[in-house]
Amino acid sequence: LGPSKPAAIMETALRFRGARCGRGAEARRSHGRRRTSVCRASSTNEVWLLDYGAGNVRSIRNAIKHLGYTVRDVESPADLGKSEVNKLVFPGVGAFGSAMGELQRAGYVDALRDYIKSDRPFFGICIGMQVLYEGSEESGGVEGLGVLRGTVRKFDSAPGKPVPHIGWNTVEVEENKSLFMPKQQFQDGRVYFVHSFHGVDAEGPDGSDWLLARGTYHDDAFVAAVGNGSNVFATQFHPEKSGKIGLSLMDNFLSGGRSAAGSGATSPREDKSSRRLAKRVIACLDVRANDEGDLVVTKGDQYDVRESAGDDTSSSSAGDVRNLGKPVELATKYYRWGADEVTFLNITGFRDFPLGDLPMLEVLKRASEDVFVPLTVGGGIRSFTDSEGHHYSSLDVASEYFKSGADKVSIGSEAVTASEEYYARGEQKRGDTSIEEISEKYGKQAVVISIDPRRVWVSSPEECAPLKAVRTAIKGPNGEEFCWWQCTVKGGREGRPIGAHEVAVAVEALGAGEILLNCIDRDGTGEGFDLELVSLIADSVNIPVIASSGAGNSRHFVEVFQGTNASAALAAGIFHREEVRIVEIKEDMDESGIPTRQEAEF
Repeated sequence: LGPSKPAAIMETALRFRGARCGRGAEARRSHGRRRTSVCRASSTNEVWLLDYGAGNVRSIRNAIKHLGYTVRDVESPADLGKSEVNKLVFPGVGAFGSAMGELQRAGYVDALRDYIKSDRPFFGICIGMQVLYEGSEESGGVEGLGVLRGTVRKFDSAPGKPVPHIGWNTVEVEENKSLFMPKQQFQDGRVYFVHSFHGVDAEGPDGSDWLLARGTYHDDAFVAAVGNGSNVFATQFHPEKSGKIGLSLMDNFLSGGRSAAGSGATSPREDKSSRRLAKRVIACLDVRANDEGDLVVTKGDQYDVRESAGDDTSSSSAGDVRNLGKPVELATKYYRWGADEVTFLNITGFRDFPLGDLPMLEVLKRASEDVFVPLTVGGGIRSFTDSEGHHYSSLDVASEYFKSGADKVSIGSEAVTASEEYYARGEQKRGDTSIEEISEKYGKQAVVISIDPRRVWVSSPEECAPLKAVRTAIKGPNGEEFCWWQCTVKGGREGRPIGAHEVAVAVEALGAGEILLNCIDRDGTGEGFDLELVSLIADSVNIPVIASSGAGNSRHFVEVFQGTNASAALAAGIFHREEVRIVEIKEDMDESGIPTRQEAEF
């Protein structure tokens, strides 16, 4: 179970830790640091966690600890037969077949069925809910637990309706049903979904109605939560990633409805916009080691992250890495500001072993203790062979990031290479690219592709054929009326003979679940997102697109959401410098009729 070769990975990571990691002040201070919480002493407040090796279980663990409970791990199928295991949480992300395969290989299938029949509390999350069904279209022929009748279906994709369904959506609680907290409070807020497949009905083995709540994604109604009114409760959404509302729901379930957390949580303000899937506002932190070895958050101007020496070349700070703060502190602040997600892009140059960067893993671990929205990490997600000849797959690397608290991983340069090979093979998959391996294990929603293009003007589309060119309102230096966007690798330092459009189409075919669309021309300018680029990519694929690069004020977010089919928009520098706060962006979006999640502490 779990990621492959974890012991070998960490042994090699320690060998490559080196002076850079050892010198870092933040790494020294964080070593051995553990978050303390008041633990509920009674054994009835022990929560048992079934970790079968799929996805970010650390976030569930941290959420339970945050609520004051003790977490114990199920170590074998026999544990589920013990009377002291009386409160079980079963989380999961990824593919239905992969999850059931892991459960089958470890002997948990019958043990889980027997546990559920024993009338002891069971809380399933995401795949932990889907496997309750008899089967799924995602993995034909693979049997589920059969606690619920029927088969899990895939969302139908359509223009403007990307799949996976990713983000913050509302739910409708069924009449005379409860989600362990005040009904109106829950329905006025939003919870976090990330899935391509969904339940249609919720019918128990005896034909009884288990439906607790429904969600709606465009024209699809889907099962958002189920329960038998006794011991079984499961959600398609992730409560551990749903901010205060999600934590309140978890606490009320774990306490058997006796907790006051639900009534004490801050109710979101009523949206003026419709109850559709919210457009997401994402805070991005570019993280790298500075010249002293500390991990810092930085921000580049067209990807240059060092301060300009200017005229005073005698200054000791001239040319230093621009330092805008500490990663964990900023991530926590943006969560409190109301960020819908937080993205860490580790822009340190990896020459040998990306997992040797232990401080970045520690950043993820610490951030996930107090940040209860999705975390994405990028940088070094690739296959490699270390200096001693040991080979590690991209899946090995991604697994360590997931274990450390990441919900999604972002792949950059290697995705461009994989796209070039995809077209060279006549649009045939190779089967062992990073995108394919990770999406097969953890699900396509866990794979984000970061594209770094720059605009290239041409006189006519034929000049760059077969690459996709569009007519542009921004004329070229010689009056050119067409342009294409050239993909770059190595942090924007090397251009490749492939366009952003071609890469986007290829990575979707290879199994990516989301695209983070940067723009070198707009990076750090504050002039707004490149709407022509965003429109081209968002209209060419049926997976969510995150617009990035160029945000300078709240209106830029309104413009990209009103003018394109982007599902989310990301910014960095304007947040780090506190030029714009996330709540201001969301207020502007709300006033403009754009659905948005409203939850912030300040």
